[in-house]
Amino acid sequence: MIELKGAYTALITPFTADGSAVDMQRLTDNIQHQASGGVAGVVPCGTTGESPTLSDEEHRAVVEKTIEIAKPQGLQVIAGAGSNDTAYAIHLHRFSHAAGADAALHVTPYYNKPNQEGLYAHYMAIADSCDLPIVLYNVPGRTAVELTGDTIHRLSSHPNIVAIKEATGKVDLASEINLRTDLTLLSGDDPLTLPIAAVGGVGVISVVSNIVPDKVAQLCTAFLDGDWPAAQKFHNELFALSRGLLSLTVNPVPIKEAMAQIGRDTGSVRLPLVGADEKVRQSIKSLLAASGLQAANKVSV
Repeated sequence: MIELKGAYTALITPFTADGSAVDMQRLTDNIQHQASGGVAGVVPCGTTGESPTLSDEEHRAVVEKTIEIAKPQGLQVIAGAGSNDTAYAIHLHRFSHAAGADAALHVTPYYNKPNQEGLYAHYMAIADSCDLPIVLYNVPGRTAVELTGDTIHRLSSHPNIVAIKEATGKVDLASEINLRTDLTLLSGDDPLTLPIAAVGGVGVISVVSNIVPDKVAQLCTAFLDGDWPAAQKFHNELFALSRGLLSLTVNPVPIKEAMAQIGRDTGSVRLPLVGADEKVRQSIKSLLAASGLQAANKVSV
C-alpha cells in the first residue's frame, strides 16, 4: 500500500489572463518548481485548483498533465476526484486510477448536506469502485458537513481508504483519528501542520507550498525526523504567510495573487470568484516582503 507522508502541494490551476483556458505550460512550470523544492507530491484539481469551475475535459487534462510531468520528477500524485454526486465521484475516481494517479482526494459532498450514514455510504461506494487509494477530505468550512470521529473510524476499515486530509481546525479530532484508526493523518490547514504533527500527523496538503515548497518540505522533514526545535523554527517562519494567505479572502484568490506578484501566475480566477482587491493586494505584498519573497511584474498570457 502507498506511503503518504511529507509535503504535498494543493496545486492552483493556472489560467490564461482572461480565465478562458488552462495554461498547460505554466502548470508544467509550477510542477517542476514543486519538484525542485523537495515536496513529496502534488494534488491537482482540489479546492485550490478551482475544481468546481473546471469542465470534465479540463479536469481530466489537468490530472493527465500533472501525472505526465510529476511522476518522472519522483513526485506522487493525489488527484482531486471529489463531488457531491456519488456517481460522478466514482467516474473521476476510476479515471484517476486509469490515468496513473497514486491516490485520489475525495471531499465530503457539499450542498446536499448528507447525514453520517450518507457520508459513509458515499465513501464506501467510491472505495468499492476500484483499487485506487482514497484520501478523505474533511473540510466543513467549505462543505457544511463534517465527518465525525465515529464515521471516520468506520470508514478506516476499508482497505482502499488509507488517509485523511484533516481541515476542520480541530486538533482534538486529529488526535482522535490518530488514536482510533490506522489512517495516515495529513494536515489540511497550513498554520496547523505542526500542531497536527504533534498528535500524529505525518504531513500536509499545503496551499502555501505553491510559493515556498522548500520551506514546507523542510518543516515536514524536521518533524518526521523528530527534530522538533527545527520544526518550530520553520513553523514560525511560515506562520504569518500561511495564516495571511488563508484568511485575507477566500482561497485560492490570495495564493494566486501572491503567485502573480512573484511572477509565477497570471493571478486569474474564474467566476464566481473574483480577483483580490487593492487592500488585499497590498497586504499580500507586505506578507511576501516580510517572508523574503521578491515581487515581480505581473505575468500575462
